[in-house]
Amino acid sequence: MTTDLEIAAGVQVPATALAREATELIRDTTDELIYHHSRRVYFFGSLQGRGRDLSFDPELLYLGAMFHDVGLNEEFHGSGRRFEVDSAYEAKRFLQAHGVPEDSIRRVWTAIALHTTPGVPEFMEPEVALVTAGVEYDVLGIGYEDLSAEDREAIVALHPRPDFKRRILQAFTDGVRPKPRTTFGNVKADVLEHFVPGFERGDFVRTILDSRWAE
Repeated sequence: MTTDLEIAAGVQVPATALAREATELIRDTTDELIYHHSRRVYFFGSLQGRGRDLSFDPELLYLGAMFHDVGLNEEFHGSGRRFEVDSAYEAKRFLQAHGVPEDSIRRVWTAIALHTTPGVPEFMEPEVALVTAGVEYDVLGIGYEDLSAEDREAIVALHPRPDFKRRILQAFTDGVRPKPRTTFGNVKADVLEHFVPGFERGDFVRTILDSRWAE
């Protein structure tokens, strides 16, 4: 049965046992900031997919959206891996435990791992493209006018975003500060440069020039 908590702006959350278990897991293991953000990513990504006339698997998109930021949790602060990769592997473990086919797991893993790598996901499978589209819409406002004000308001009414800009930046800072080297070549270097005194971002040119190669 569909309830008001499972549909917004004409988009329905997949009514499957796998989606329900994923929802419960993310609600139990993340804070309300990440939970509501992850749900909005699904809704916004779905609407972007509809607007682009993309055929996608709603369940796979939902799973990618729900797991995409779990790698920011404190338990992963010492992993030494990019938080996106930690998130992707948590999703993979969950899906493997539920007997999901490997190709579906690959799509979800890729969608999560690449969601902060602009310029690539949009050319991949729809589920990969739309996790990034949902993230970019909710966090960066990319394509803001692509969706109607009514649809935006319906989704935000269901999953509010009070003080979201400041709070998500704080979550990024807290999740990435313990492993600053993982920001080399990606957008999270901008976050640490703004909010962590003494942080020095990696320099691609200097890395080449200072390598062990003589020429």
